[in-house]
Amino acid sequence: MNTAIEFSNVSKIFRLQHDRPRSFQEAFVRALRRNGNHTAEEFWALRDVSFHIKPGDHVGLIGRNGAGKSTTLKLISRIIQPTHGRITVNGRVTALLELGAGFHPDLSGRDNISLNGAVMGLSRREIARKMDEIIEFAEIEEFIDVPVKDYSSGMYLRLAFSAAAHLDPEILLLDEVFAVGDQGFQQKSQERIQQLRKRGITILFVSHSMEAVLQTCERAIWLERGRVRAAGDVSAVSAAYYEDTLVKMAEKQAAKTPSSPEQQLEDQEKRLGSGEARIERVEFIDADGRPTRFTHTNARLTVRLHYIAHERVEKPLIGLAFHRADQRIRIAGPNNTMQPYRIPFIEGAGYVDYTIDRLPFLPGDYLVDAAIYDWDDTHRYDYWNECARFTVLPGGTRERYGLIALEGEWCHPATDADSTTCETERVQAAL
Repeated sequence: MNTAIEFSNVSKIFRLQHDRPRSFQEAFVRALRRNGNHTAEEFWALRDVSFHIKPGDHVGLIGRNGAGKSTTLKLISRIIQPTHGRITVNGRVTALLELGAGFHPDLSGRDNISLNGAVMGLSRREIARKMDEIIEFAEIEEFIDVPVKDYSSGMYLRLAFSAAAHLDPEILLLDEVFAVGDQGFQQKSQERIQQLRKRGITILFVSHSMEAVLQTCERAIWLERGRVRAAGDVSAVSAAYYEDTLVKMAEKQAAKTPSSPEQQLEDQEKRLGSGEARIERVEFIDADGRPTRFTHTNARLTVRLHYIAHERVEKPLIGLAFHRADQRIRIAGPNNTMQPYRIPFIEGAGYVDYTIDRLPFLPGDYLVDAAIYDWDDTHRYDYWNECARFTVLPGGTRERYGLIALEGEWCHPATDADSTTCETERVQAAL
């Protein structure tokens, strides 16, 4: 058997009902008016999807909301049936798709574990042997004989994950719902998943967290609007998906009309200063001298600050601040006095360039503040908060954690033949 899960031209259509009567009275009135027919719209959750997962594969299913990820898991679990196509599943499937899915609210936690085990084909003896381990992992010993309808969402989640991960699955389907647990439970869940990986369990994992997908999976399938956009090595597919997401976010941001009265008012509220000199706009220039909104880690980038000085300003301090847009963490705040680089004066219109030979920022969206002060940093002519935005796309480094790429060198002198080995390895790596 070399197939755990296979989709062959699978499609799933849902019918979305519009203007459905909300009460018997409304339905009766519509019937009297001969307007009882309500419209229905077809929604293709999946369209001609094909992929193949081997036993023991660990695959991440990624994509935006509505891409078809949860529908895929429900089809594999046989919760729903495909409209077209063929689905092959070889192995015992356990799934954590929705909070408490498969649990009967009136049964106790213990009874629900037994019910789930029986549905999976386990004998009473096998279920009894695993019962204590499941309860201990879920950390709900004192509530295990209480109906699960009285559980908190956290208790529900812990029991659902524990049961799914301990009832001898051959194929484990995980939706991102398990990530809502507390930090301690998330860590324990990840450790359990790693144990299942080492045992050769097939795992299909849905998540919006690229870090979690990279940590858990070797392969990834990217769904977009119900179709397979890409499939293959998890690093390559995740990087392509992340780049596409960043580009779409940047294009959406750029599409906002900067000349609208609302935007002009917002820009004014982001500015402080006496106004004798002002930043007019900020643009980004790539290594070939072309304006751009996109760059890569370790690429050359020039930040060009266009200014207008309504009167002569002697020895200005011109500065920048870089922030991660999603975290509002200030990463750097250079200005020309730190170099030091003296600008004798500014008057009228002009621009100043700040060039970074190797931009260390890891992929993400970044905001820039720009400012003009006097040389002593005591008088503010202009400070424009969040005046520009640029995007760092994947590529240019193998590092992926944190905010910046350090690009340091590793060496283990204890196992080197002589003191020059590390330097020799660096040279060979560079070649």
